[in-house]
Amino acid sequence: MAARKSGLGRGLDALLPQDSPKSGFAEIPVDAVAANPQQPRADFDQEGIDSLAASIDAVGLLQPIVVRADGESYVLVAGERRLRAIKQLGGTTIAAAIREGADDSANLTEALVENLQREDLHVLEEAAAYRLLLDDYGMTHDQVGQFVGKSRSAVSNTLRLLQLPAPIQSLLASGELSAGHARAFVGAEDETYAVRIAEIAAKEGWSVRRVEDAMKSGTADTGKGRTSLTNVRPAAIIELEERLTDRLGTGVKIDYRGKGGKITIKYSSPEDLERIYRHLFGSD
Repeated sequence: MAARKSGLGRGLDALLPQDSPKSGFAEIPVDAVAANPQQPRADFDQEGIDSLAASIDAVGLLQPIVVRADGESYVLVAGERRLRAIKQLGGTTIAAAIREGADDSANLTEALVENLQREDLHVLEEAAAYRLLLDDYGMTHDQVGQFVGKSRSAVSNTLRLLQLPAPIQSLLASGELSAGHARAFVGAEDETYAVRIAEIAAKEGWSVRRVEDAMKSGTADTGKGRTSLTNVRPAAIIELEERLTDRLGTGVKIDYRGKGGKITIKYSSPEDLERIYRHLFGSD
């Protein structure tokens, strides 16, 4: 399968207009960035940070963080998860879009949403931008959809690409797999099988339908005998998991086992647990 040229890697540099001489992009020390006291989301799921770190390690940082210059240091405007992931990977510097003066996060949001309409935007950049709006600006999937003129399900489906194993994201980033190919792997709990099928599909130029058939049937002729797959989660379960996460404002995991299973709701502190309780049962 021939690799396609994409805009991957341009990130916010391509998404945000540079209409101010005080604006710029630079590699800045991670230790010089202070947290934003007005960050709309205070709790971050460590599992999500781990997944993001793996993605950055595989395909690079798709979206620079946004900071506001404050003397010799910086105040974070957007990008808490990316900053944490870079630190977890042992990075000492991070790509940043630098703004000077007042916190213009509202203007940044508008510019980001406007430029998300670009036709040449790579799907992984699109997904990373949606994640930025969710995490850094406190939007829900519905709100993101309204802002960019897409359905909630379209936003959710694009975001799911960021949950794929790093090797599959890498194949998608390089153009060896299309977004249609990549979506066929969403929900596969057997990552080893999924990655193997993705690598073979990229090498042999499989169609999207052939990949889908291999994932749905749980077996595929890989040239070394037939390989089986178990525990593929239905798309409806993934959708429900995301809706619960969106509604409760915390990580929710559904362990689907056909007729039964369990739901795990994460909390970061006793106060967060109380918040979730009140959200579910009211003040009584």
